Amino acid sequence: MTQSLEPIVPEEAVDQYLKSRGQDASESTIQNHRYRLKHFLKWCEHASIENLNELSGRDCENYKNWRIAQGDVADITLEQQLRTFRVFLRYCESIEAIETGISEKLIIPKVSKGEAVRDGAITHEEACAIREHLRKYEYASKEHVIFTLLYHTGMRRGACVSLDVADWHSEDEYIEVQHRPDASVSTPLKLKQEGERNLSILDAGLSEAVDDYLSHNRIPHAESDGREPLFTTSNGRISGNAVQSIVYRVTRSCYHGKECPHGRDVDTCEATESNHYSACPSSVSPHPIRRSAIHHHLNSNVSKSIASERMAVSVDTLEEHYDARSREEKRQARQSELTNL
Repeated sequence: MTQSLEPIVPEEAVDQYLKSRGQDASESTIQNHRYRLKHFLKWCEHASIENLNELSGRDCENYKNWRIAQGDVADITLEQQLRTFRVFLRYCESIEAIETGISEKLIIPKVSKGEAVRDGAITHEEACAIREHLRKYEYASKEHVIFTLLYHTGMRRGACVSLDVADWHSEDEYIEVQHRPDASVSTPLKLKQEGERNLSILDAGLSEAVDDYLSHNRIPHAESDGREPLFTTSNGRISGNAVQSIVYRVTRSCYHGKECPHGRDVDTCEATESNHYSACPSSVSPHPIRRSAIHHHLNSNVSKSIASERMAVSVDTLEEHYDARSREEKRQARQSELTNL
């Protein structure tokens, strides 16, 4: 018996899917899925698909091959985009927009664990160089505190945005991360209540910089419910995009005193302009800083269980996606734990 399908244009299907995910996913996840699915919408236009009912398993394979042929996607990024596409296809099956079973026909190329965990990161030496440059030339600035806090704690961009002045406990040197989706300015955490935790600040220089930032450089702002955001701009609480722009800016090689490894002329390079920091091949977004922070914690013999709690990530996910240590680095870590044998 032929399945009865309800006609729907690709754009509407994507919009409905994103709205449905709003019930169980963070805003950053929804933004990621919107970005990943925009490539599918481009392909639909390219392939003249105006009714999603027409989509077949062969079409899905054609879309995958078309995406690969664009030549602008890394293997790990392709895998992520296709996994999101498969979830979208399953949603379309559930609302009778495509034939049941099409999602299972999509073959997703496997990416090795090594490729997955090494996709975008900076070394500990690079992080230290950036931190020291900020300490010397932009001490206690918003940029200094944000970058150093992200690398020291491995917190997500959304957690950084969520912080209030009251979350900083100066005397005891720890900061609270709280899920506040219902505040006048909503600041949810990716893992909701499970992402709430108190983070020890073990870097005395960072603690001092936070205090000095609050005393001298924070732009005063209070929200309608009385909350005072820790990080502010002239428009109020800092946004996730502003945090991302800061990280792109300070991770450029030329920013922290290194010669351009890409042979560019700093005087004419577009990546020196505020709207184009991400155009620098050396710059990274906040998530690779998180990945690098986890790597450094593990290399410093912090147990996976402690790193898991501190970074709000399961041990299984940590091992699969974040543990980029080499076999030798892991051997050295084990050796320090086996000294009493």
